[in-house]
Amino acid sequence: MTRPADGERYLKNHKGRYYYYRRVPRKFQAFDARGTIRKALNTASLETAKMRRDELALADDEYWAQLALADAAERAGRPVSLETATHRYNLAQARAMAAGFKYRPLDQLADPKSLEEIVRRALSLEHGASSSGDLNPADIEAVFGGVKEPKATISEALDIWKKEIAPPLMMSKSPNQKKIALQTKDRSVNYFVEAVGDLPMSEIVRDHGREYFAWWTERILGEGDEKKYSPKTANRHIGDIRKLYNDYFAHTGDEDRVNPFRSLRFKTKKKPEQPAFETSWVRGRILTPGALDGISKDIVCATFMMIETGARPSEIINLRPEDIVLDGPAPHISIAERDDRENKTETSIRKIPLVGVSLEAARRTPDGFPHYHDKGGAFSAASNAAYRRRGLFPTDGHVIYSFRHSFEKRMQEANLDYGLRCLLMGHKTDRPIYGDGGSLEYRRDELLKIAHPIPKDIFAFFDA
Repeated sequence: MTRPADGERYLKNHKGRYYYYRRVPRKFQAFDARGTIRKALNTASLETAKMRRDELALADDEYWAQLALADAAERAGRPVSLETATHRYNLAQARAMAAGFKYRPLDQLADPKSLEEIVRRALSLEHGASSSGDLNPADIEAVFGGVKEPKATISEALDIWKKEIAPPLMMSKSPNQKKIALQTKDRSVNYFVEAVGDLPMSEIVRDHGREYFAWWTERILGEGDEKKYSPKTANRHIGDIRKLYNDYFAHTGDEDRVNPFRSLRFKTKKKPEQPAFETSWVRGRILTPGALDGISKDIVCATFMMIETGARPSEIINLRPEDIVLDGPAPHISIAERDDRENKTETSIRKIPLVGVSLEAARRTPDGFPHYHDKGGAFSAASNAAYRRRGLFPTDGHVIYSFRHSFEKRMQEANLDYGLRCLLMGHKTDRPIYGDGGSLEYRRDELLKIAHPIPKDIFAFFDA
């Protein structure tokens, strides 16, 4: 970026009024025939003149640089980049505003009703003429809408989304959460390009939305040995394109643009939840000395901490040392709000007492699980594989997440208060909320009613 000009550089005072006065640099004279630029700054204040001078100097520098880049690209037979075209368009808008006009495309100004405005715009150009009477080409383009609005393709719109729109939306996500979100968006756009083409965003219409929907219909139905996709997968990718369209045009100031992907959605069946572990299975097959020998300490302790807390695997492995409170009358874990990681829901923020085998596991891992921090997929894959190899899942439908369903089922069967169950699970409740859900001591005493007995020597493998 050009630094502000020093002192009174590019400034001339004539009869108490300041002017922007600058020669076109020799290396840019091939692109700008003005020779000497003289523009009234409409002020007698030196400070105001300096500020306006700096804006005009920066605009000229950038205008010349962009013209040079565009010329080089055209000479080489290359298309002008979206960034260059966008920059040139933005500068034209800024110059039009500096001249006192809203930027309007040439075809709009061609309306006979705009004759009076055309005259005003033409007269304004005379003030920007050079000492030899030449008009400023950049001002002509800006005032008369001669710079076409750049048309970003959907792939280019995705790049803009990543650079300019996504960062503030992802400030609270962890690095892995950001990575997954971006990878999913990439796949969605790639699918659209494969199905419909890399179309300019401004030219995508309802027919293209229906074409994309039909493309997914074929992949859901499948043919022969072709891979079949689920309606849920299709909805996710169509939803990604729908949101990208909304975000992009909101970013460009066209928030009211009708979305061509609106209401395009496949009907889905409710996905059956993973089955819960029966209490007899947990006590007879999992909480038995030697059942988990040979499995890493992180996997054993993390899964044991799930048993009596019902916390999600991702919540357990991302606990920080300060989230594991072992002192005091009610040891507990805090699923806390964090700046560097996004919780699944607002109600996920909660404190859960540690009892039984979960408390003993926490005492052996007071610093949490740094090896699996922000690696939920890796933890689930490793723990599921370890349990499955040892025959610790009653059915093929059981997974590590089943411990969470088992915890909820035990609370329900023990008639624990509904509000407390929702609080401990991190679920939203449709009942009015009074108080804070009870003290940690109260929550601990309720959980002790359903806690599994701690088998002797269950941690002998680690303690040894």
